Order: sequence, then C-alpha cells, then structure tokens
Amino acid sequence: MKGKIVIVDYGMGNLFSVKKKLDFFKTENVVSSNYNDIVTADKIILPGVGHFKKAIENLETLNLIEPLNEAVVIKKKMILGICLGMQLMALDSEEGNVNGLGWFNANVVKFKTEFPVKYKIPHTGWNQINIEKQSNLMKNISNGTEMYFVHSYHFICHEKQDVLNSTDYEYNFVSAIEQENMFGVQYHPEKSHLAGELLLKNFIDL
Repeated sequence: MKGKIVIVDYGMGNLFSVKKKLDFFKTENVVSSNYNDIVTADKIILPGVGHFKKAIENLETLNLIEPLNEAVVIKKKMILGICLGMQLMALDSEEGNVNGLGWFNANVVKFKTEFPVKYKIPHTGWNQINIEKQSNLMKNISNGTEMYFVHSYHFICHEKQDVLNSTDYEYNFVSAIEQENMFGVQYHPEKSHLAGELLLKNFIDL
C-alpha cells in the first residue's frame, strides 16, 4: 500500500536526506511536526541523529508524543524508526537516563567493548546485517548485506520475536526490530546505497 508518508520533524537530524530518497521514488511525502499531518498519515518515518534525552525533550516540547501514540498505537499506522528514531521506541535509554516511547519491551545501552582500539565507539561505517526472521521490510535483501551505521548506543530487546536484524561489533547487538505495524533500523538506509534504497522501497510498498 502506498500513500502519504510523514517524516516527523522534531529537530534531530537527517530529515532531508530521507526525504530526498522518498522523492526519488516519487512518493507523496512531507516533513512535518503538525498534529494533523501525523495522525492522518498513511505511514510515518521517525528519523533521528543525536542525544536520546534531547530527542525526548523535543518531542515533549513540540507536543508530538500524543499524536505519535494516536497514530501508531491506536490507529496502527506503519512507522519506520531510523537510528535514534528506532531507539526512541524503547522503554528507556542510558543516554540521559530517560524514558522512551515504550512501544517495545527493550532498553537502549551504550556499547561496552573490551577492545576499544579495534572496536571504536561510535560504531561508524559499513557492517553486515543478519536477518533473524521473515519480513516484507527485508524483501529481496540478502542475509549478510552491508548497511551504514553511526551510533554509540544500541537496543537490547527482551522479546526475541521482535528482533528483525542483528549485527556483530565485538558482540551481537539488535540492529532492526519489527512488531506488528512498527519497524526500526539502527542503520541508515538513506546512506546505505542500493540496499538502503530497497529497504525504503519495501517500507513504501507495505
């Protein structure tokens, strides 16, 4: 199903690189922080780069938590969280020690590596994804495909069935999630060339 996609503008990052990719697919889309745009959207993308606590504060200041819950939890609109946008779906984060949106039974923690010279934090660059379950979001994307990452914190998911992708960076961490109408990817599909474009096209077509 196609339709209008709203890219939520809460002042945290990579809005227009995402919009550029959606424009490439000639998809009706808008960057907005407007209540009505969000609750009437066919699909929502929650992007983000930056600090978890600041992101939550921005969502609260802009009165965006209520329309997001209405659209996603009550109306079951499809949503894709990207990077920080995925992390915000968790119960809470060590980054600022604040609560998240609470859509997934999960916590966000900082990478704890024993070999920081080899495994630098933030985790930056290309890394492989392991596909943990079947999903239309992963259609025609092969196990082991490389995606582009930039992050210092990662998801710990307490419901195994919610894990869509995992990735190894000294240890295995959750790099994508899926539960009913909610999807999240820790990597940046808008920066991941053909594989990332395919993932975004799959989301558009859900």
